[in-house]
Amino acid sequence: MYLPILVLGFYSFNQSPYSATWQGFTLDWYYKLFSDERILSALKNSLIVAFCAVGISAVLGTLMAVGLARYQFLGKNLYRGISYLPLIIPDIAIAVATLVFLAAFAIPLSLWTIIAAHIVFCLAYIAVVVSSRLNNLDPHLEEAALDLGATPIQAFMQVLLPQLMPGIIAGCLLAFVLSLDDFLIASFTSGSGYNTLPIEIFSRIRTGVQPDMNALSVILITVSAIVAFIAEVIRAFDNNK
Repeated sequence: MYLPILVLGFYSFNQSPYSATWQGFTLDWYYKLFSDERILSALKNSLIVAFCAVGISAVLGTLMAVGLARYQFLGKNLYRGISYLPLIIPDIAIAVATLVFLAAFAIPLSLWTIIAAHIVFCLAYIAVVVSSRLNNLDPHLEEAALDLGATPIQAFMQVLLPQLMPGIIAGCLLAFVLSLDDFLIASFTSGSGYNTLPIEIFSRIRTGVQPDMNALSVILITVSAIVAFIAEVIRAFDNNK
């Protein structure tokens, strides 16, 4: 499974522009990549989308996980099932549904529509990770804080939230990688001039894979792997406490 990735990395250092024969080691494609304004603009858009979507999802996802774990209300099971649907629904279905919704309300496509669409699936992933952390917490700590005179908000902020923070961070890192790498949803909800990095890559490889795209792919794979590894280390360390 990892052989194509290794081949990709190998040819990103190939001096030949055709990726067919090895003509020597070079870093020129990486230098060219970081001087490409279109790539830098797409990267900027991707980072804006990822940070905004993850930031909003972190707040909403944490509150959703706590609400589902700590409170009883009418339709709770139905709400829980609907909330986690983005985890199992194909990306293409989410993309089409979002586009139809935006068109029905005549909402113009822009960078903010991509962010709104990404919040949908980032929210579910963060909520799942935080929920798994909640299952390992002692609920009596909150009760003790309330018995000692703390308000529900104080108990949440000073007792529950610090314990949830490793799970929140791990969920945010996972959602960040998913948002940064998303192509389908972004391509359906992006407006003119608001290309994200995956969209820009796809537009360039339709006529053939260029060496600078090999270099960009290697960077994306490396960054995604590092972020995912950090998230897994945080989650594993948190579970072993």
